[in-house]
Parts: sequence; C-alpha cells; structure tokens
Amino acid sequence: MRKRTAGSAAAAVAVVVTAITLPLFQPWRLLTDKVVDEGLPGAVPISTPSASRTPPTISVVPTEPAPTVKTAPRILLTGQLISHEHGTSGDIAVLALPDGRRVLRIENLDTSDGPDLKVWLSDAAVRPGRAGWHVFDDGTYRDLGRLKGNHGNQNYPIPREVRLESFRSVAIWCDRFNVSFGAAALKSG
Repeated sequence: MRKRTAGSAAAAVAVVVTAITLPLFQPWRLLTDKVVDEGLPGAVPISTPSASRTPPTISVVPTEPAPTVKTAPRILLTGQLISHEHGTSGDIAVLALPDGRRVLRIENLDTSDGPDLKVWLSDAAVRPGRAGWHVFDDGTYRDLGRLKGNHGNQNYPIPREVRLESFRSVAIWCDRFNVSFGAAALKSG
C-alpha cells in the first residue's frame, strides 16, 4: 500500500514539475529555427517576383523626369557578435538612413532559438566567455524589441531620442533568464 501511495505521489510531483518547467524553459526551442531575411533599409530591390517567365518590357517616355538616385545608408557603428550562453555569430551595423532614421542591422545571424530573446543596446563592455553572460542589465540598456529570428538578416529601428554615444555594445539578451546569448562591441564605422 505504501509503495502504491509513494508511486502515485511521485507521479503527481513529476506532472507538476513538468507542467511548470516545460513552459518556463521551453527546451524544444533548442531544436527550432526561425529564419528572417529582411532587406537593407532604403535599398531598391534588384528584382521583383513575377509569375511570368518572360522578362519585363521597360519603355521610357522621353518626357519623364530622370529617376532619382537613392543615397545609400551611412554606416555609423559596426561590431562582430561573439558567443556567450549559446553559440552566436553575425555582423552588426548601426545605419543612418537618408531620411534621418537610424537602424540596427544584424547580418548573417546564427544563434540558438530561445524564450523571450531581445535585442539590446547596452553601455556594458563586451567580455568573452562566462564573464560576459550577465553584464548587460547591470547598467543602462535600451530594448530595441524581440529578436525576429535566430538566423538571417534583420533590422531594428533605433528611436530618435536614443543617444548612440551612451551605448557601446549590442546584446542578444534572454530576458527570461537574464543571460546574453551573444554580444558585439560597437566601433565607429
């Protein structure tokens, strides 16, 4: 009788622990990927998708004004992501767009998926290894939003009021567990 009661109690505890830990840790995210491939802001697409196999015909009417040439975004800051809690790599660029907006661009991102991942600007110095895992929430940081995907190229608007000189790094931050997946020191572009 005691063995049956102990077995039932152990099973009940296992169910409760599983019900709490699975949503919290989301271990299946180690096996999932989300690829995002956003274009460079302000860039004119090289091609447009079409269902037709025939190349488009372009005719120019002599009275039309000459097309305006778009100015390329200006690179303000750059950085290279290093790994912290999870293997992370990719390139960071802070861009000034011709219309005055600023964007943080992540290119060739490769990291693990995880719960509650954010992109942060931080005043913390980037430290390699375990020493860098928990430093980004110690001082001033600015949350630029949820990480859109754990692979690819993505853009994050930087609000006008943000003073870039106040920040010296970018972190892929797991807000649930207060740990950096990876970070990059920002340098003048």
